[in-house]
Amino acid sequence: MDEDTRYEAVRSRDARFDGDFFFGVTTTGIYCRPSCPAVTPKRRNVRFYATAAAAQGSGFRACRRCRPDAVPGSAEWNVRADVVGRAMRLIGDGVVDREGVAGLAVRLGYSARQVQRQLTAELGAGPVALARAQRAHTARVLVQTTDLPITEIVFAAGFASIRQFNDTIRAVYASTPTELRTNAPKAPTATKAATKATGPAGPAGGIPLRLAYRGPYRSAAVFDLLAREAVPGIEELTGTPGRRTYRRTLRLPYGTGIAAVDERPGALKSASPAHPGGWLDARLHLTDHRDLTTAVQRLRRLFDLDADPYAVDERLGDDPRLAPLVAARPGLRSPGTADPEELAVRALVGRAEAERLVRRYGRTLDAPSGGLTHLFPEPSALSAAGPPGDPLTVLATALADGTVRLDAGADRDDAQQALLALPGMDAATVAVIRTRALGDPDVAPPGVDLPDAWRPWRSYAAQHLYTAGELESR
Repeated sequence: MDEDTRYEAVRSRDARFDGDFFFGVTTTGIYCRPSCPAVTPKRRNVRFYATAAAAQGSGFRACRRCRPDAVPGSAEWNVRADVVGRAMRLIGDGVVDREGVAGLAVRLGYSARQVQRQLTAELGAGPVALARAQRAHTARVLVQTTDLPITEIVFAAGFASIRQFNDTIRAVYASTPTELRTNAPKAPTATKAATKATGPAGPAGGIPLRLAYRGPYRSAAVFDLLAREAVPGIEELTGTPGRRTYRRTLRLPYGTGIAAVDERPGALKSASPAHPGGWLDARLHLTDHRDLTTAVQRLRRLFDLDADPYAVDERLGDDPRLAPLVAARPGLRSPGTADPEELAVRALVGRAEAERLVRRYGRTLDAPSGGLTHLFPEPSALSAAGPPGDPLTVLATALADGTVRLDAGADRDDAQQALLALPGMDAATVAVIRTRALGDPDVAPPGVDLPDAWRPWRSYAAQHLYTAGELESR
């Protein structure tokens, strides 16, 4: 998009572009999302930015009306397989906070200087600034939705000191942490009911979240898939269709977690050209709040919340074969996974064997919750689960020693070649792993004719065919 087109999106308050770009207003010093309801600024006073971090780096603070830090992520980072796309996925997963820029560069196979140069040239912000913007958002969520002491929030959000935390909050939100907490939006009725049932937000009651998405969202199809695949002990679904809650355990860098995500009734109907998008209500119980950013990003990948359904439906809806399927299911998503290594194992062995592995090798939760009793076993625990040369043993060993990398920044082609080199790993299984674990939106299952005209959304085309019963789902 050129700047004139972006300004037209701002003038029409087009929420389809929320997260794709941001704009700053020089006369107010505020940056916003395209759909901000405030009076449209004059064109000469508007500056456009690819990321919130770039706007912050130019001295703009976040708008209090449209909360630009709460938009869905750009779908571009899921599509792109280059170093910038991989870097953005890793930063979203919290790698810079845990391992620094040097650790990010090692994972990408570039020098820190090269990574800095490429991100700054394209996005207007380097990895430190991008991670800082993410930390600020995490801090705001913790300040406004929990009763955690500010001193705990500082380090849970990834800040090195209280002073750094205070300076960042003032710069980004033009408020002190205390003012943010005092002026926090009132909890909706559903959240209040959940809090009353489980205790106050914080270590006991968990962290309430709204996981935003753009455009229509075919939530029933996603929850149906999760219900079919659910492995007892680590996953469960409760409620009735349209009002289900998906719960699962999470193995995270600093600790463990339990996530609950609600199937929001009427979510699809609420999406319209005037007010597209919405959110899924979620709640996270974490043993270490430093895992909040990572846990949120993994849920977003699982539910494919950063997708651009407009781009997907426009491309696929032009095809005579797919047009009626797209019209029947606008906003159909291609779900990912909350744990890529777990997904790879499950794709190989199937649901029944995965349940057995959980019972025998999974770590028992310190505090089981309902039907959630275990974490899925780590690859190192599964590397001795079978005899030498057994496909599961070989895969688990390759995941444990890094021969196969499936993290957020993994090179998809390299991962595919490494997987195909393992005994017992066929092309169909690898296609599932590439689609779900690596989040590739353009995978054609082997032996299935998905024409090049459907690129770069062939994973979504396959999902339409699966859902319509024209392909057998794995």
